[in-house]
Amino acid sequence: MSTFNTTKVVRPDEHVAATEPFFAIYNSNFTSILGANPSLTIEIEKDWQFAHEAGIYVPSEEAVYVTSNKLVRKDSQAIIVGVVRFKNDHYEYEEIHPNLTMANGGINYHNELLFCDQGNRTHASGLKLVQAQPPYETRTLVSSFRGRPFNSPNDVAVHKDGGIWFTDPIYGSEQGFRGPPQLPNQVYRFDPSTGDVRVVADGFGRPNGVTFSPDQLTLYITDTNAVHGNGTLDPARASIIYAFDVKNISGSPFLVNRRVFAMPDTGVPDGIKCDLAGNVYSGCGDGVNVWTPGGILIGKVVIPGGIANFCFGKPGEIFILGETKFWVAQISDHVQGAILKNMGIAV
Repeated sequence: MSTFNTTKVVRPDEHVAATEPFFAIYNSNFTSILGANPSLTIEIEKDWQFAHEAGIYVPSEEAVYVTSNKLVRKDSQAIIVGVVRFKNDHYEYEEIHPNLTMANGGINYHNELLFCDQGNRTHASGLKLVQAQPPYETRTLVSSFRGRPFNSPNDVAVHKDGGIWFTDPIYGSEQGFRGPPQLPNQVYRFDPSTGDVRVVADGFGRPNGVTFSPDQLTLYITDTNAVHGNGTLDPARASIIYAFDVKNISGSPFLVNRRVFAMPDTGVPDGIKCDLAGNVYSGCGDGVNVWTPGGILIGKVVIPGGIANFCFGKPGEIFILGETKFWVAQISDHVQGAILKNMGIAV
């Protein structure tokens, strides 16, 4: 186990090299988030990419559910799903076996786990609910847009009205485990109470991470179009976080006032979350970047190599998925993630 607690103050216009883990302070507002003695600790390290996506913290289980960046077997087209538990004063990793194929992003859903399952050439993609305890029984919520199969659902957010919002880029087709796309790169809203599913946003290169502000009046969506699933990288393509206002029109929620919220200086913005103060956190090419609700970069949790996703734990705790490393960031205990609070889940 290795622990780092270095902080560096940098100019607002400065790019910092991610050669070692540290906290980069771009604005004094970040110091109140970090608290008096912030630290970064590698709690688990393996020789394979076990900690890539999802990051679902379940307080009652003292557990973080993760999806890997590694197939069970190359010919199986199935991702390994695991759980990191805090037991006997340390963290332990174990594989679990829900009925998921190419699982990716996920979120708490009442007492269960809600995963985006990208599917493969023989199993449909869609949203799946998984019990948080063995035998991890799994059921499908939605697997198509009125008969047209989804591409490869990537990330998901839940509104207090019960609506489930999710992104659906064509990464599965580009990476060869899905057939040709049957739908554009879009964002959807699914209503579990009625079964209705509708398109709520389009015009993306590759819609990826999605989350609500604490008051759920703003929806943030990341576009990772700069990186395509076939391995091509083009810095001229979008690498942007967009913000939308959520507005009720004729009894239904719509997204209006699309605007650029922020662009990271390194890599693409992947997973995205908010704290209860409305600050926006995203996994980027150099770690977790943090912006104010007004889009001002105030700091970074710098992780060499970058990260795809992360999640908040107990107040003052962030679990960071660093592919081969599971990091824990300890910051000010007044900082808490918005997702569990909005779901009514006690931390």
